[in-house]
Amino acid sequence: MNLKLIMALVADDKTESVLHAARQAGATGATVITSVRGEGLVPEKTFLGLELTAQRDVLLFLVAETKAREILETIADAVNLDDEPGAGIAFQVAIEDAVGLRSQTRALLSEIEDKV
Repeated sequence: MNLKLIMALVADDKTESVLHAARQAGATGATVITSVRGEGLVPEKTFLGLELTAQRDVLLFLVAETKAREILETIADAVNLDDEPGAGIAFQVAIEDAVGLRSQTRALLSEIEDKV
């Protein structure tokens, strides 16, 4: 099975919206890494060395290749990634191989059976 890794880097208040959107579009699970730091085009402001920005989260979704673009676009629409500056980014990366998916294989296959 061909897989893609979708990574979404968003403000922590958008995490639940991204998780819900990805599930609705066919993602079968996610890993969330909380409280990460990043910098965009314009560096964030600080006050006495303390950042004045919200925390960001990294969300990882391992999905069937045939569903990846749909999930990616659903995430983007759910939290206005293309329209709201600083909303975050999401992208997909090809996965060469993966193990540990036995419990999800049936769900992944049922999601893509009409496209295979």
